[in-house]
Amino acid sequence: MTGQDQPETVGQLPNTAAGSTPLVPAVLTRLVWLLWVASLGTLVARLRVEGVWELWGVFAVDGLTVVLWVVVTFLGGIVHSYSVRYMAGGRHVSRFFTRLFGFTLVVLVLVAADHLALFAAAWVAMGLVMADLIGHVRGWPQARAAATLARRYFLASSLLVAAALATLWVTTGATTVSGVAAAVDAVPRTPWLFAVGALVLAATIQSALVPFHTWLLSSMTAPTPASALMHAGFVNAGGVLLTRFAPVVSVDPDVMLLVVVVGVASALLGKLLKSVQSDVKRQLGCSTVGQMGFMIAQAGLGFFGAAVTHLVLHGFYKAYLFCSSGGRVERTSPTGPGREPGSTGLVGWVATGLAALAGGALFVALTGKGTSPDAGLLLTLLVVLTTLHATRTAVRATSLPATVRYGAVPLVFLPAIAVYAAVYTVVVGLLADLPVVTAPAELTAVHGAVAVAFVVAFVAIETGAYRRSERLYVALVNATQPPAETLLTSRGEYREY
Repeated sequence: MTGQDQPETVGQLPNTAAGSTPLVPAVLTRLVWLLWVASLGTLVARLRVEGVWELWGVFAVDGLTVVLWVVVTFLGGIVHSYSVRYMAGGRHVSRFFTRLFGFTLVVLVLVAADHLALFAAAWVAMGLVMADLIGHVRGWPQARAAATLARRYFLASSLLVAAALATLWVTTGATTVSGVAAAVDAVPRTPWLFAVGALVLAATIQSALVPFHTWLLSSMTAPTPASALMHAGFVNAGGVLLTRFAPVVSVDPDVMLLVVVVGVASALLGKLLKSVQSDVKRQLGCSTVGQMGFMIAQAGLGFFGAAVTHLVLHGFYKAYLFCSSGGRVERTSPTGPGREPGSTGLVGWVATGLAALAGGALFVALTGKGTSPDAGLLLTLLVVLTTLHATRTAVRATSLPATVRYGAVPLVFLPAIAVYAAVYTVVVGLLADLPVVTAPAELTAVHGAVAVAFVVAFVAIETGAYRRSERLYVALVNATQPPAETLLTSRGEYREY
C-alpha cells in the first residue's frame, strides 16, 4: 500500500487578482521590472556613446554587460511574475522571492565586474543562492540532498575560477579582467595552461556538461520558477565565463579544439540522454545539457558572439518551456502501444534536406560565415543540422495535416533562421568593444574528424539506429539516474512542509 488512497484537501489559493499578493513578492517583482527598464535605458545609451564605462577599476560596462543586463532582468521579471501565482499559498514565499531577487542582483554584478576579486565573489554567491533555491522546500530530505549535491559542484567550480584568476593576477600583475586581457601574452606557458584549464573545467561544471550533468538532473526538487531561471540563466554562466576571458582561452588553437570536442560530445550525449526520459522536467534537463554543449562548441570554434546569441535565445526558449511544463503533464492509464511519430518517407527526407540546405545558405548569406575555409564552416554545419532536425520533427507530426506539415517548412523554419541570423548580427555588433568576439580557428584534420563523427552520430540518432543496442539504452538510463536520495518517488511527498 502506498498510503495515497485517502482524499486530499487543498485550500483555496489567495486571490492575487484582488490585490492580496504579499508585500515582499509584489515589491520585488516591480523592482525587477524597473531594473529591466533601466537596463533598456543603458542599452540605448551604449548605442549613442562608444567605449567601455569604467568605475574605480571595480566595474566595467561594455557591450556584453548591457546585453546580459537586458536579458537577465527580462527573464527575471518573467520568472518573478510567474512565481507570484505559482508560489501563492506557500509557507516561505517571501524567502523564495528574496532568493530569486538576490540571484538576479548577483548575476547583474557578475557580468559588470571588472575586478578579479569581485568577479570571483559574485561567481561564488551565484552558486550558493542557486543551491538554496534548489533546496527551497526544506521539509523534503530529497530537496536538502539535491541542494547539498549542487552546492558541492558549484563550490568546486568556484574554487577553479578563484584559482585561475589568482594565477592570472600573480603572473600579469593585473587586478582587473580587462587588465588580464591586455597582458595575457606575457603569461608563462605553465601558469597559462593551469589558468585556462581551470576556466574551461569551471565552465563545463557550471553549464552541466557531461559528465558534470548529475547536479542538474538532481535539481528537480526546485520549484518550477527556480528551474526556469536555472536552465534559462544559471547554466549559461559557462558561456559567459569563456566569452569574458576569451583573450585567455583563445591563445592556443589546441585548447580551442579541446573546447570544441567537449562541447560537441555533450551536445550529442544530451540528445541521447533525453531520448530515454519519460519525465517532462528531466527531458528538459537533458535538452539543456545538449544545448549547453552547442554553446560551448561555438565558443571553441572562436565564435564567442554566436555563443552569446545561443545563450540568449536558449534562455528565452527554455524559460518558456519550464513555465509551461505543467500543461504537458497527463494522468492516463495505458491503453495499448504508444503511438510513434509518422515515418519521414522519401518526400519528407527530400523536403527536410532541401530546407536544411536552404537554411544554411540563408545563414551564410546573412552573416557571411561559412564563406572561408575556417571554423565558420562548422558553425554553418550546426545550423544546417539543427534545421534538419526541426523540419523533420514537424514533418513527422502525424497529428497535423500534410499540407500544414510541409507548408511549415518554408514558411516557419526559414524565417526562423533569418531571425537567428539577425539576432546574431545585432549581438556581435553590440559586443564589438570586447577584446575577442570572433576568432575563427583554421580548419585542421581534427576539426574534420569531429565534423564527420558529429554527422554520423546525428544520423544515427535521427534514424533511430541507436535504439537497436540494448546495452546503449541501459547505459543512457544509468547515466541519467541522479542519486537516490534526491528523488521524490511518492505523490504525497510533493506536499510542502
